[in-house]
Amino acid sequence: MLLLESVRTGAQEIWSHKTRSVLSLAAIAFGVAAILYTFAQINQMVSRREQALALKGPGLLLVDKEWQRGGDESPGLSKGLTSADAEVIRRAMPSLYMVSPTLQSSAEIQYGGFKTNVRIRGITADWSKREWVYTVRGRFFNSHDYDSADRICVLNEPGGWIEKPEWMKAARKFWGWDKNPYDEWVKRVELIGRKIRLNDQIFTVVGVLRNPPQDKDPRSWGRRDTADVYVPLSTAQRYFNDEMRAGEFVPDAVNGISIDTGSEDTVATVMQRVQNLLSVRHRGEKDFRVANFNEQIQHWINQQREYAIQILAVGVVAILAGGVGIMNVTLATIFSRIKEIGIRRAVGATRFDILGQFVTEAMLLGAIGGVIGIAMALGGIKQLSTDATRQLEALLWWHYAATLAISVFTGFAFSLFPAYQASKLDPVEALRHE
Repeated sequence: MLLLESVRTGAQEIWSHKTRSVLSLAAIAFGVAAILYTFAQINQMVSRREQALALKGPGLLLVDKEWQRGGDESPGLSKGLTSADAEVIRRAMPSLYMVSPTLQSSAEIQYGGFKTNVRIRGITADWSKREWVYTVRGRFFNSHDYDSADRICVLNEPGGWIEKPEWMKAARKFWGWDKNPYDEWVKRVELIGRKIRLNDQIFTVVGVLRNPPQDKDPRSWGRRDTADVYVPLSTAQRYFNDEMRAGEFVPDAVNGISIDTGSEDTVATVMQRVQNLLSVRHRGEKDFRVANFNEQIQHWINQQREYAIQILAVGVVAILAGGVGIMNVTLATIFSRIKEIGIRRAVGATRFDILGQFVTEAMLLGAIGGVIGIAMALGGIKQLSTDATRQLEALLWWHYAATLAISVFTGFAFSLFPAYQASKLDPVEALRHE
């Protein structure tokens, strides 16, 4: 029998038993969608690692405070992380691309009748060397600002959305989520050059940092800078620093130090030197930790890979279940068409013709399931790509071709045995079947 005739007959058989066919191809469709989702996840991992290294730098080290566990008091041997630590690191390794100490705090902001709590970050000039994704209205800090501890600030304006995810709109409507009052205020009010109150201090707003849209923000994969108000580090240490060690105030305290070696090859060496320098300065007190950002990203990727493997396993199981369904459909089809098989054999059809007919029908069923699965995956990937926290990378043509081939092969493999059994039926016995 010609291939086109087999396809036509198969399509008629599938259409005449819609319920049975849908149950078989549904599992194939879900399996294909799960496999494509896994491919998108893997692409996302590679892309986000590249974004991370491009934004953060290939040789980034993060020095953070190590909080005392179990409520133990510091013995007072160390003042904790300070600006002096950053300066010692800079002098010991002048070739470092970036040494950026920061101090984070919070305050109550007031302007006119508006009042809310905000997050404050004190920064130095090196802070803008990495992860600079902003556009500036007004101006940013200059060298005089960093040294003078003047009461000036730059506000952080969120970027909003190009296309807000539908799930977020529905959740906000259903749960009645309120918009962030600071976000709405900083977008609505012209504040450059105005005086605002942070706690009990008057600050002048010299600029506003405009973030990119959230669904296009390249920082959505990891440690996003979430401060609302930026001030020079010297200003933050004077007005927002409450660090105490062994009962004494630490005027130059910082929360962390970001170090960019400039090259991934030098990370291990610089990391060890930073550990040694700070251990000496902190007199052996383990009140800090040094982390390799690249390793943190790799740890995140490993977690995502485990999740992707679980999704892949679900997809494989679904496709296998679909294959079993196709086998059952083929067996039922053969049983209901035994007399037809006898007639065809009697008029000259070969065993290969019979085998080919049923295998073609099963492969067509697998192909339809694959196409539906691809459509489901395309819709899911498009929807998730509007969510900055779950953006998935677009797939290449061969991803779709591979999964379609898998679904067609599943139909072929699981129908081969029943189709072979059908081709071996004795024509005389088949014609007697009622």
